[in-house]
Amino acid sequence: MNSRNTTFLQRWVSLFLLFAAVVVTIVQLVGYSRQRNNYPPGMTIAGVSVGGLTSSEASARVLEIYSLPVEVQYAGATIQIDPNVIGFELDLERMLAAADQNRTGSSFWAGFWNYLWNREATAPSIPLAFSISEDRLRNYLHTEIASRYDQPATPAQPIPGSTAFSPGQPGLELNIDRAVILIEDALQSPSNRVVSLSFEQTSPTRPSLKNLQTQVEQLITVNGFDGVIGVYMLDLQTGQEIHFALNQGEDISVNPDVPFTASSTAKIPIMISYFLKFGKNGVDQKTSDELVKMIRLSENPPADQFMEALDPVRGPLLVTDDMRTLGLQNTFMAGYFAPGAPLLERIQTPANQRTDVYTDPDLYNQTTTSDIGMLLEDLYQCSETGGGALIAAFPDQLTQNACKQMINFLVEDKLGALIQAGVPDGTRVAHKHGWVADAATGVIHNISDAAIVYTPGGNYILTIYAYHPVQTVWEPVSGLFAQISQAVYNYFNLSQ
Repeated sequence: MNSRNTTFLQRWVSLFLLFAAVVVTIVQLVGYSRQRNNYPPGMTIAGVSVGGLTSSEASARVLEIYSLPVEVQYAGATIQIDPNVIGFELDLERMLAAADQNRTGSSFWAGFWNYLWNREATAPSIPLAFSISEDRLRNYLHTEIASRYDQPATPAQPIPGSTAFSPGQPGLELNIDRAVILIEDALQSPSNRVVSLSFEQTSPTRPSLKNLQTQVEQLITVNGFDGVIGVYMLDLQTGQEIHFALNQGEDISVNPDVPFTASSTAKIPIMISYFLKFGKNGVDQKTSDELVKMIRLSENPPADQFMEALDPVRGPLLVTDDMRTLGLQNTFMAGYFAPGAPLLERIQTPANQRTDVYTDPDLYNQTTTSDIGMLLEDLYQCSETGGGALIAAFPDQLTQNACKQMINFLVEDKLGALIQAGVPDGTRVAHKHGWVADAATGVIHNISDAAIVYTPGGNYILTIYAYHPVQTVWEPVSGLFAQISQAVYNYFNLSQ
């Protein structure tokens, strides 16, 4: 073959190869362009694989995955939660914009060169973008799960005719704070959308105060006391109270303020009045010794001396004035304790003017269970916080330290009976007891005790007054006081 033919053949072969290269390049360009219109292999949006999909296809797939309900398991039940119901919303526009930016991030020809050489670029991963209403989620957990599947604790119940309580049962309560975290995590996962919710065990609650009152009334009935008895109890943590009276077993609690002879419990108002005038910052040792005689030993001469210090003639009436300033209209002293002391004033009160019940209250000193209870509350608040009604009614006449000193004097009343007999040894009881024996016969018609009781399960006021027209026999009446005290103590200390 001559050189001319050879050159001609070479030209045609070169043209063919050039044409073939152009065709291959065009085919590759078309293929690359088509691929570039879709998301690259291995790409994920919010953890969902979208490689090879168009923007609209990827959007539909992500929306489908994240619209699936979250399955919640709690208390043996399975609940399907629609993400829309709890305010979960995808920000698809933001995620697709980030995906498009990553898809076209390199230049066309640099990407084409990698495509020709089959070099796979690192597949981009677009994070989840979303919003959720935590308020709507919490509301759903409260109304749709906790309200239906929680198991409330059952309160302890008083055992009829006794001072004891049958134990309550603990309950199960959804841990909502933990549930919010777990469900939010599941909403953000394309695959792990099953949640087991945890619960907390709740302790049995106390019975209602109405149940406690019923228990105390049953104790009075079981003991067969057929006189007049009044009970006042105040929860010093909550301010809730029990206040009732029985007359021959019949409830007269429509108006439980029955007038009782105050007897030695009147020494609480006497002590407070003395401190208001002379003991703003406390009293000296000599005065303390006399107060111990009046409170712990329940002697009457020191009580008269303290009232005489207020005013030699009108001392008892000044105590009454202090009680009225505190709003205690049924508590008064109308004369001294000494035998033959004159009645300074015949005092009428709302309580002693009633005619439906009779307790033969002493003309010289009277109170009601609620009056003496509220007075003890005032003293307690003053000793604990330096505030309360005593400080408000008598500004600049009393200090917290003085009130603490008065509480300590009441703690010194170590009778070991009545309210004190119903609580465990070592329990702090600030109280004053009292009873009156007929001067001629020695028969007791009135027994009373008024106390602040400090316990691990809560502090409370308890006042009990009892009257019988024939005789208030020390036993079993003192034992009844102890049983009532024990029932109240047990109520406050069920879990202690």
